[in-house]
Amino acid sequence: MTAAKAPAKSAKPANPKSSLIQFSAKVVEPVKQTTQCLVVGSYEGIKLAPAASAVNVADAHQLDALLKREGFQGKAGQSLLLLNPQGIAAERLLVLGFGATKDGHVNADNYRRAVQKIADALRATTCTEITIALADISVAEQDAQWQARQVAESLSLLDYRADKLKSKPAEISLQLKKVIFGAAKTQVADATKGLQLGQAIAKGVNLARELGDLPGNICTPTYLASEAKRLATKQAKLSVNILEEKHMKELGMGSLLSVAAGSDQPAKLIVLEYKGGNKKQAPIALVGKGITFDTGGISLKPGAAMDEMKYDMCGAASVLGTFQTLIDLQLPINVVGIIAASENMPNGNATKPGDIVTSMSGQTIEILNTDAEGRLVLCDALTYTERFKPEAVVDIATLTGACVIALGNHATGLFSNNDELAKTLLKAGEEAGDRAWQMPLWDDYQKQLDSNFADIANIGGREAGSVTAACFLSRFAKKFAWAHLDIAGTAWRSGGAKGATGRPVTMLVQYLLNQV
Repeated sequence: MTAAKAPAKSAKPANPKSSLIQFSAKVVEPVKQTTQCLVVGSYEGIKLAPAASAVNVADAHQLDALLKREGFQGKAGQSLLLLNPQGIAAERLLVLGFGATKDGHVNADNYRRAVQKIADALRATTCTEITIALADISVAEQDAQWQARQVAESLSLLDYRADKLKSKPAEISLQLKKVIFGAAKTQVADATKGLQLGQAIAKGVNLARELGDLPGNICTPTYLASEAKRLATKQAKLSVNILEEKHMKELGMGSLLSVAAGSDQPAKLIVLEYKGGNKKQAPIALVGKGITFDTGGISLKPGAAMDEMKYDMCGAASVLGTFQTLIDLQLPINVVGIIAASENMPNGNATKPGDIVTSMSGQTIEILNTDAEGRLVLCDALTYTERFKPEAVVDIATLTGACVIALGNHATGLFSNNDELAKTLLKAGEEAGDRAWQMPLWDDYQKQLDSNFADIANIGGREAGSVTAACFLSRFAKKFAWAHLDIAGTAWRSGGAKGATGRPVTMLVQYLLNQV
């Protein structure tokens, strides 16, 4: 007789506050602006941008001399903080380097790199408000809205802290409450839109980071379901339906349930429907892997760094983070979110290597390694997604260590059965600064998944592990345009900077914005 699964312990859901930092765009005179810190820019070779040049004139060219003395060259990512600057009203002056120009413009990556240095440069200060005079930096093919978005997106990440479960969270000096984005009169309206967009994106990223960083004893499948319900509270365009194990069994989701078999926590299939577009418009579906803790099951993982397997639900977190931004922006588009949530644990009921299960699609799967569980929950989620007749489906999963070996921590692995969808996602990643790299999905790899006893094996050997994992999923995605994002290398950082990154929320949001 199988013991009944224990209900998840109640836990207070994550509830990210509205941005603690208040952003606004307005016309400012850099020299006369009263502020705790004025932020200006310089190109490579100490070619001062207009705002910095005005400061230089006001202090009798002392700025030029100070920059040269301190070895500041204006290279992308360089910064220099000056206290008590002369000739201007600001208490501090932060000079950022934007790198070399081409035809009078810097590239978008260098602008983004410079803006991301603001928080680091001011971290040791007691600033609570700053004025950013960077709208005069000319960025190739970008406008004031884009520039303001980068500022708000970067600085709003300060609203999230990972240490809230400590009895005494660390004291931090930088607690920004007000940021003014200086712009020309003709730029104020666009800059305001950019600030709002950046804040909304960062709020989604911060939610994904928070969910990823929570420990597995708090962030269970039931907890993820409660988060989805919270998002839908008082949201006319968003509805949430939670499928329990009984319903999943009735639907024939033997693959997903095989992963949950060894856990006392009940699995959940979380279904979000955002209806912001025309009723006849086919939705875009986002499918997230939500393994809230992954021991590897009977194919137990090594003990070293196993704590990081709480991040195995970052695909699910990115779906919820994207929906957070969706409802904040109220985008006119239809989007479905499907989250397959489970733990992967070893007990007497756990699935064993060699077991054969039947997926919702009817295909049988020989489970040769219980640690290749992400594809087992995703395949049933993909089959379930068919009922929404989606225009396109994107699944997001911390799927394979092999992808980390292939691409490191910089790029997300992208696989697709549709070249147009792949190009659209790659473009969104470039625009958002959240890049992916397309990997092959050739039929040649499919034979590695052959099984003597079932329709398919759940692993294909050591070679091309990330590719064969995607090949496995592709067998359940034949009825729609589909892309798979393997975020095993990009979803979190290890070591001293350990923590969830919130990727690829920015890419997914940009993809949806481009569809609008």
